[in-house]
Amino acid sequence: MEQPTTASLEDTAPGYPPPARSERHWPPQLIVAIAIALQLLLPDRLSVGKHWFVPSIEAVMLVSLIIASPQVIKDRHRTRRRIAVVLSALASTANGISLALLCHLLFKSNPPGGHALIISGALIWLTNVMVFSLWYWEMDRGGPGFRAAGEDGPPDFLFPQMSEPELCRGWRPVFFDYLYVSLTNAVAISPTDTMPLSLMAKLIMGVQSLISLVTIGLVISRAVNIL
Repeated sequence: MEQPTTASLEDTAPGYPPPARSERHWPPQLIVAIAIALQLLLPDRLSVGKHWFVPSIEAVMLVSLIIASPQVIKDRHRTRRRIAVVLSALASTANGISLALLCHLLFKSNPPGGHALIISGALIWLTNVMVFSLWYWEMDRGGPGFRAAGEDGPPDFLFPQMSEPELCRGWRPVFFDYLYVSLTNAVAISPTDTMPLSLMAKLIMGVQSLISLVTIGLVISRAVNIL
């Protein structure tokens, strides 16, 4: 596949690419730990097997990620990226299954525990926000390793700072920028101030919006009616 020229990238995002800058690895690791804790709070009936089974696997992978990868990302690290992608995929799959099980439970004639269902829906929604922030962080411009090394690929997101390079000289996104994108996309069920540019970014944001819509529009509203 032909790579875009430097000129075409500058036309898409003025001031692109910004200078190389290392990035701390603890923020996404913390988000994974919180997501695991949220999954542990779900009841057995909304989990794959025992409620601790998948979170235990994720915890082992998280520990492996911490041990195998640098805590300051300065360049590409294949082992770190592979573990991170598998961990994100596992968390996404587990959360999707929990949502499907919750929907199935809600559509029963006499679903038990309206309060518990509302709490479960909120936990699934929060996990959705956290997991997709990891996907955005791993995907944009080739991933954190490429960005840290200044070897950015074509931008997948157009951040507001990229449109005003003279005001934000040398700016480049860090993990919390992607967490914000995930949160606003889940709340608004559409892009807000950060626009998806690539087809993959649009597809992933669309999937997240759909999950958020189902969780808020169907699950929580149905649970409220049960109370």
